[in-house]
Amino acid sequence: MDETLLHEQDAVRRVDDVTAALERLAGTFLEEEKLSVVLQRVCLQVVHAVPDAEIASITLLRDGAPYTATSTHDGAHHIDQAQYTAGQGPCLEAARTGELQRVKVAEAAQRWPEFAAAAAASAVLGYLSAPLFIDDEYHGSLNLYDTGGNSFGALDAALLELYTTAAEAALRSARRHQSARDTMAQLSTALTSRAVIDQAKGILMALHRIPADDAFELLVKASQEQNAKLREVAQDFVTSAVSAPDRT
Repeated sequence: MDETLLHEQDAVRRVDDVTAALERLAGTFLEEEKLSVVLQRVCLQVVHAVPDAEIASITLLRDGAPYTATSTHDGAHHIDQAQYTAGQGPCLEAARTGELQRVKVAEAAQRWPEFAAAAAASAVLGYLSAPLFIDDEYHGSLNLYDTGGNSFGALDAALLELYTTAAEAALRSARRHQSARDTMAQLSTALTSRAVIDQAKGILMALHRIPADDAFELLVKASQEQNAKLREVAQDFVTSAVSAPDRT
């Protein structure tokens, strides 16, 4: 078969693979899942989107410090950690510069010798990392590792960039849902706290025939003396008052 035709068929197959992966990823827009779950799904699916990738991981930066949020293989953690310890490597370069990194082992040894030496025992023969930006708090890189010797070509890089663009949209959606859930939980806690504090104030006002401000001051003083949160002091007081025997 003509070599050009083989290359064309291979390119079509790869595009079909990334299209299928993107269709599966699109399903995350219809579900309200935690960000950690979507990150894991992105990581698992990208190895299907880029056929030459055997291992994948996602690096995120928290206050400038990198960590591996998820991966498809334990070996990725070793390779990632080697980069974090050395402070250099393709995943950090992609995260910090915002530029895709496509590097073979020999080139990695020249660019990042300390990292390359630490990762020498691994079976990785090529690196491909794309910058991943969700928001100011969650950003880093989507990393692929080749252990099969196929190496990453220009088409692999293009497919990863295409997939990463879609993944960022899915992750931002998950991030918004998570932020909304967190806000609702905080509001619920705040409302519950306010209610129990008002209950405690009401009981103190009735018992001591004092105004609301004085009752609140008594709760604050008790909170300081017990080194406990105001809500906890109020809850304990209400529970004690309710369970106390009626002496009338």
